[in-house]
Amino acid sequence: MKEINLLRSLPKTKRKVQQRAHAKTDEHVRIAREYGEEYFDGDRSFGYGGYVYDGRWKSVARDIIQYYSLKPGDKVLDIGCAKGFLIKDLLEELPNLEVYGTDISEYALMSCEDAAIGRIHLHDLNEPLPFPNDSFDAVLCINTLHNLKKPSVINAIQEMERITKDHKIFIQVDSYRNNVEKVIFEDWVLTAFTYDYPEGWLEIFKSAGFNGDYYWTLIMGDSEDN
Repeated sequence: MKEINLLRSLPKTKRKVQQRAHAKTDEHVRIAREYGEEYFDGDRSFGYGGYVYDGRWKSVARDIIQYYSLKPGDKVLDIGCAKGFLIKDLLEELPNLEVYGTDISEYALMSCEDAAIGRIHLHDLNEPLPFPNDSFDAVLCINTLHNLKKPSVINAIQEMERITKDHKIFIQVDSYRNNVEKVIFEDWVLTAFTYDYPEGWLEIFKSAGFNGDYYWTLIMGDSEDN
């Protein structure tokens, strides 16, 4: 396993953690976990507060292509791809790359980017991935795994290893490095079931037999986050 920040080129964003913490209720969590219109394009208290394409993933797509030495004809899967922003940018950055996605949200699938139409499978990651062994040259799973309970996290990682050649897998998950960041994270989070310090995540990865690459999403409070 290797720690690498493949999302380092994303613009820094600000999250109003205290505002959400004061407003958050069990109903906000319930609605967010439906991954419907409210989560993606409703009020910020339910999720993204408007999930729209702005091109910010283009640089990430370039870094992924370079890091995994992807070439035309290679097959890539983005697990938890939402509306397919990264699918669109990978296709634009490397024409003839075969890029597909999975997501649990029917709303996201029906609202996806034009470039991703027909490329996204509606899929619950609690279930086995619907692909044969060694189907993909690279698999990405960004800010998705923590939305599963721990046994399903382990099963999902094993499924990624099964469908991917040469362990070219990149996983990014919610984490925190100290108690202050843990409190901030818990004030902000709506959908995550499984979260831990990096050391705890590494134990989960090891339990799953993970041999790919990984990094952390860190919530830094009412300021720029990582």
